[in-house]
Amino acid sequence: MARSTVLPGFPLSLGLSLAFLALVVLLPLAGLFLHAAGLGWAGFFRVAFAPRALAAYGLSFGGALLAALLNAGAGLLVAWVLVRTSFPGRRLLDALVDLPFALPTAVAGIALATLYGPHGLLGAPLLRLGLAVAYTRLGVVAAMTFIGLPFVVRTVQPVLQDLGSEPEEAAASLGAGRLQVAVRVVLPLILPALFTGATLAFARALGEYGAVVFIAGNVPGVSEIAPLLIATRVEQFDIAGATAIATVMLTGAFLLLLAVNMAQLWQRRRREGV
Repeated sequence: MARSTVLPGFPLSLGLSLAFLALVVLLPLAGLFLHAAGLGWAGFFRVAFAPRALAAYGLSFGGALLAALLNAGAGLLVAWVLVRTSFPGRRLLDALVDLPFALPTAVAGIALATLYGPHGLLGAPLLRLGLAVAYTRLGVVAAMTFIGLPFVVRTVQPVLQDLGSEPEEAAASLGAGRLQVAVRVVLPLILPALFTGATLAFARALGEYGAVVFIAGNVPGVSEIAPLLIATRVEQFDIAGATAIATVMLTGAFLLLLAVNMAQLWQRRRREGV
């Protein structure tokens, strides 16, 4: 029996979609794995898990995770202010949120390095307090936070707009305090969107290159991120070594995103079962 579908020609549409996905995503990734396999197991582990590479992995994944957590809190606050309050300049602030999307990453990196540099507007007073941002790991986190904030704001903002103020007013009419309303009423409703936004911010920060290299200092083993190490290998014509490090980054990112998606699925099923 023929099954009716919304889209006509479903087999053809599915075939074209899979073909496009294979050409754009799967084939390049397969080529990456095949090129890295040319090193052999011994050569792969020697390059991919060298001390310099391990330090770069730790900074990339750790910095991206910390930036995602910071963006989760700051992005939620910004989205709440944009949706729940009205003040002069709100539309301008709403437009500025998308600025990291539009800026070339090199421009963002130069702007951050100028701001947090030893003679920068914020870097100089912070340096007098003994806190160096530019050319340190803290600068890496600052750059990752800058480019990831819009993902959280734009994911949470429409959920807050659709939610409205009725659940808050109902909880308040039943005697709940402001903290109880925020933690026990609003937060559970927007938590999936917040989680998704933080995941997108993490993925974006993990692959960031241009905004980070200008402020990181790029000291091997200290402030060198994995994408920069890959680019360094390519500049040295060590393509096999670059693909080995890229393979580890790809595998780690895929496993982390898979775990996040599984956690979201488990949370959704648990919420629907309650």
